[in-house]
Amino acid sequence: MRKALTIRILFLSLFCGFSLSGLSQLKVGDQLPLWKEGYLDIHHINTGKGECAFFMLPDGTTLLVDAGATARPKPRVTDPKPDGSRTPGEWIARYILHYLENRPVRKLDYVLLTHFHDDHIGESHEGAKMAKNGAYTLSGITEVAEHIPFGKLVDRGWPGYDWPTPQNAPYIQNYIQFVKWSIEKNDVVAEQFRTGDNRQFSLLRNPGKFPEFEIRNIAANGHIWTGVGNNERNHIPDIEELDPADYPGENAISTAFRLSYGKFDYFNGADITFGTPGTWKDIETPVGLVTGPVEVCLANHHAHFDAMGALFLQAVRPRIHIIQSWAPSHPAASVLARMMSKWSYPGPRDVFITNMMEETHVVVGTRIDEMKSTQGHIVIRVQPGGDNFMIYILDDSEENFKIKTVHGPYACE
Repeated sequence: MRKALTIRILFLSLFCGFSLSGLSQLKVGDQLPLWKEGYLDIHHINTGKGECAFFMLPDGTTLLVDAGATARPKPRVTDPKPDGSRTPGEWIARYILHYLENRPVRKLDYVLLTHFHDDHIGESHEGAKMAKNGAYTLSGITEVAEHIPFGKLVDRGWPGYDWPTPQNAPYIQNYIQFVKWSIEKNDVVAEQFRTGDNRQFSLLRNPGKFPEFEIRNIAANGHIWTGVGNNERNHIPDIEELDPADYPGENAISTAFRLSYGKFDYFNGADITFGTPGTWKDIETPVGLVTGPVEVCLANHHAHFDAMGALFLQAVRPRIHIIQSWAPSHPAASVLARMMSKWSYPGPRDVFITNMMEETHVVVGTRIDEMKSTQGHIVIRVQPGGDNFMIYILDDSEENFKIKTVHGPYACE
């Protein structure tokens, strides 16, 4: 069995132009090679202003999850990365276009906006540039779309954007205008995130070649997958039964999904949070229980004080934690301690952070020495078939796409 597995890995590696040893030999200062067929690349792009993950799926299908651009001033946020000469949306677009250089068509097949906060979709603010069409201002996802065409847009609110209450914030209204224009003028397909579905984000180029790949929609709008077929259940009471002051917040109703490729599993729960166990206000725990163990977990709510609870950690038990941070409260010291503790779950685990502000470092103290990386773009490259993966930290101080540190190989279980 072990011999057959080794032969399979070598065959796939030779076929796709990389080898496991070749990836392991990439060194500090090298430019990360472009994606090749069979590999799964997940780029956590750091602009210092919000959350963004870009996926190159095994057959070349592309997915962008969030493109945040908060306009909050220092000291509440980090410095812009690489610098302030361009906006976060433009930096994201340039990064993606670089990694699409070898593709016949440079476009995004899917865009997923997990929820309607500025650090995930972009903030419309005074001085923001107008789109060339004059229909909306550019910030975050609207600016990425100014540079890169896309085919399908998925969010939790389409088409009404009125649950649990109408979305009246100016930056959300700007986003809604962008969605309407994209549908009417650019033939973009817009859909609401379908909890429980495993076909909303399907491979588009050669799905039959990668039957072991799946993106399963776990949760959104308080609905959670049951783990059986495509069935989902409503975890929260009907809005009509609640006092408006008790409506679920935007973070709690974020989308959540699990990506699987062979033995490799990756979880993205955006900003879901925990509450009193056993109550409807605890979204994180039931999501974790139905998700199950994963190799990589993107920390919920940037590892803020109200996320990454003990029950969730016991359920997902990640080998790798990734924290996309942009504020001094990311990560909270108590949450980081919980993530690292063997009391939460046994076994080794590594933590990677896109930004560790000095203010955070002061609070976290010597635990900083336990982190594998605290600054840079975080790239996961999964081997064909999903048996192993590497992690590369790329320089975010300039646009050179060079490797700062190399981690792995990690074996998937």
